[in-house]
Amino acid sequence: MLDRVVVITGASAGIGAALAEQLGTAGAKLVLVARRQRALDAVAARCGAHVLTVAADVTHRNDVERARDAAIERFGHVDAWVNNAGRGITKAVSQLTDEDIDEMMRINVKSALYGAQAILPSFRLQGRGHILCVSSMLSRVPFAPMRSAYSAAKHALNALMANLRMELAASDPGIHVSVVHPGVVDTEFARNAVHAGASATDMPGAQTADEVASVIAQTLAVPRADVYTRPGAQKMVVAYFSAPDMAVAERVYVKVPGRD
Repeated sequence: MLDRVVVITGASAGIGAALAEQLGTAGAKLVLVARRQRALDAVAARCGAHVLTVAADVTHRNDVERARDAAIERFGHVDAWVNNAGRGITKAVSQLTDEDIDEMMRINVKSALYGAQAILPSFRLQGRGHILCVSSMLSRVPFAPMRSAYSAAKHALNALMANLRMELAASDPGIHVSVVHPGVVDTEFARNAVHAGASATDMPGAQTADEVASVIAQTLAVPRADVYTRPGAQKMVVAYFSAPDMAVAERVYVKVPGRD
């Protein structure tokens, strides 16, 4: 990663901050993007000398384009753009409002679309680049009903990025598109969800942000299209989609009253 220029959204905490620290240690030049300038500055202080912070709301296209312009002005080009900003929700499908759906799509899908569309012209000019999006295991296996709209939004993100990857395969083979699927991660993500929720700290088997960031860093170094951060996760996805009846597979993960 030495001297590679990497933009990371949602970089003020959690996975984004952990990734920034790992890449900074490896010699990358970083552009850290999030809404909270003070938190960004704290992360930047741990990432080496070549760091630019941009306070921006990535749900606004103009802010994303401003971050891109600042990155290119500072470092001359961008090698990789990591769409990491996201937010969860704690609400069942039957209770979702228009506002809930709109917010999940705005934060988890449109922000990533804005990032990809903003940086693509630069990547095309230089003939190379890497767009990486942080998705979720829940985009593949919807085993947490209270994360309903988050799961749906991340599923939409997967579809957009798969189609973008196929679009670029013929016209711009030097541009890679990756999607990384963490499971439960020990950060404040769940506690900060819309309508709040339990922290992943309370959930057994949660990965650390550093563990997930390490997988993302490896994917940036050696691009792959679809990546899982937990051992065995891909087998779980395959088993779910190959089940003769998905409803049977889902019952394993759903608590039914009166059943142990």
